[in-house]
Amino acid sequence: MICRVTGTLERVEGLAATVTPSGGLAYEVLLPAYLAETLVDKVGSPVTLVTFHYLESEGQGSAYLPRLIGFLSRRELEFFELFTTVKGIGYRRALRALAAQPASLARAIAAKDPRPLTEMPEIGKRLAETIIVELYGKVHGYLSDEELTGLNAAAAPRSTIADQAFDA
Repeated sequence: MICRVTGTLERVEGLAATVTPSGGLAYEVLLPAYLAETLVDKVGSPVTLVTFHYLESEGQGSAYLPRLIGFLSRRELEFFELFTTVKGIGYRRALRALAAQPASLARAIAAKDPRPLTEMPEIGKRLAETIIVELYGKVHGYLSDEELTGLNAAAAPRSTIADQAFDA
């Protein structure tokens, strides 16, 4: 399995990039939307992409095409793998939907806020709620310590004046 591709970024077109390592072989690598936007300005530069390899059925499922999906880090790849465990989100839908960085999506999921998710392509209100239900509690590894502290503080029960009077 191909787990990493290093070479010159030859082109970025839509959600696909061509990476040419030394030796003349070129790889077409599919990209999540947020990464395609980032890499379009880096054509001609060296790039290393951590890759996810899968077989995509073509037609009625009688032929399979090997596909590579590229990410800048292992952490981004792991978020993609987690994101695609949600019912109704396959690899292609995830690529189109991931228009924001994984960390910002993890924040929205951890805060149980469907609004940022519904702003993503192909994600409606119902699917956003499904994402939150299925991934809540699994995304904390993609948040910084400060974000985790903020979420814990927001989840803590607030004391009311009556509670303070009772405690006195």
